[in-house]
Amino acid sequence: MAAKRRAQMVEETRAKLIQAARKAFATKGYAAASMDDLTAEAGLTRGALYHNFGDKKGLLQAVIGQIDAEMVARMRAAQNQAETRWLGFLAEGVAYIEMALEPEIQRIMLLDGPAVLGDPSLWPNQTACLRATTQTIQALIDEGTVRPMDAEAAARLINGAALNASLWIAAADDPHAVFAKAVEAFRYLAVGLLQAER
Repeated sequence: MAAKRRAQMVEETRAKLIQAARKAFATKGYAAASMDDLTAEAGLTRGALYHNFGDKKGLLQAVIGQIDAEMVARMRAAQNQAETRWLGFLAEGVAYIEMALEPEIQRIMLLDGPAVLGDPSLWPNQTACLRATTQTIQALIDEGTVRPMDAEAAARLINGAALNASLWIAAADDPHAVFAKAVEAFRYLAVGLLQAER
């Protein structure tokens, strides 16, 4: 029982720190978010932060992991609402790009995250995303919707296009105007994968 209670307390501490950090990173930005303010907001000590995440960068990684999981769930929902696998594939990509309009995602995932953690395509969560996109493209190839090609190569290029569109939107002076252009171009790129009409 004691071990179970301890594990529960660790999870509660982690959750409080992630929640406080997410709020601070979204409103102030990573650089301006003070660890003292952050831990005080959570009602915890700096020691709790160091023990659970190592440092502020580790905490950012945990926040990004949480937001990424939420983004994946939203993308899957968009995919599942579509009438066909192909339309679901497009809807998932557009949903990802559209999330770049949200201030929290812009700041944490697309501006501060890459500045602190480096190239987003190398983040651990991208491996799972790439695998899922590869599987979807392979299924589209197998059913004859998409031309025969290397599914992983296509997935890397499609994911890269969506990521770069999102980075462009996040850094733009007028994100909504950029979003419209980016989605149009993304759709044209994706349509290039389709099997030619006979």
